[in-house]
Amino acid sequence: MPLDQSYMGRVFPPTPPYEVGREKIREFADAVFATDPVHRDLAEARAHGYRDVIAPPTFAIILSQIAGQQLVDDPSFGMDYSRVVHGGQTFRYARPIEAGDHLTTVMTVEEISSRAGHAFLTTRHEVATVEGEQVVTVWTRLVIRGEG
Repeated sequence: MPLDQSYMGRVFPPTPPYEVGREKIREFADAVFATDPVHRDLAEARAHGYRDVIAPPTFAIILSQIAGQQLVDDPSFGMDYSRVVHGGQTFRYARPIEAGDHLTTVMTVEEISSRAGHAFLTTRHEVATVEGEQVVTVWTRLVIRGEG
């Protein structure tokens, strides 16, 4: 089933607030082998001018996946998630994600195309504090493998 082209440009509702915790940051830093002490040590983070420990740059993938679940769960979009391959990820930060942040994500479908029997999907995720401060924009590119 091809992806529904009418979703191009669709903006999804904001996700519920995600509270960024120190332990989540530490666990993520461990998972991606991020060794900088600003991810684990409050004194070190504050010495670098942050109010709390900061997340590794790719931590925002968690927030984009939460927002992206809206497409995965929508049967009318036509995406067979069992055929999805990660195509790429881009992050543009206004500031680092810090422990204690309460973040929401608004997802927009930017591109739907097909080539060589495969579908290509690009989504943009605007991550902001509940007060409206922009934190990071995440672009996700997925390839949905064709059946041939």
